[in-house]
Amino acid sequence: MLIVVGKTADKRFEAITNEYIDRIRHYIPFALEVIPEVKNTKGLSQGEQKQREGELILRSLQAGDYVVLLDEHGAERSSLEFAAWMQKRMSAGPKRLIFIVGGPYGFSDDVYKKANEQVSLSRMTLSHQMVRMFFVEQIYRAMTILNGEPYHHE
Repeated sequence: MLIVVGKTADKRFEAITNEYIDRIRHYIPFALEVIPEVKNTKGLSQGEQKQREGELILRSLQAGDYVVLLDEHGAERSSLEFAAWMQKRMSAGPKRLIFIVGGPYGFSDDVYKKANEQVSLSRMTLSHQMVRMFFVEQIYRAMTILNGEPYHHE
């Protein structure tokens, strides 16, 4: 499951993201959950906004979830390394594997405390809309690698 904060404003990114989600579902159950953006943020500090978003994120989690934050300071992996990591996580048991993309200012301390680990797509800053698209493509790529299909070339 991928949890994201806020809707995708660009319909082109949304269409591509949904295409890859449909492809992923050929291999594993997968869902995208959109946490609504916090309203009336003009009077809020960045920390207060992260805290409110964090409360909404934490409500979506269940006991036993394995939580992975998409965070610029997380571990970077090649596509092959990510596929191997996915295989290991999926083989680890019945826990739900939950990936989370935070809001524009990142995650609250409470969300960081709940996370089992962090992963980074790049050291570069990417828009949250693009991160969704790129990340679901990487999950799809990992599934094709694990199934010996020719999508990935290396």
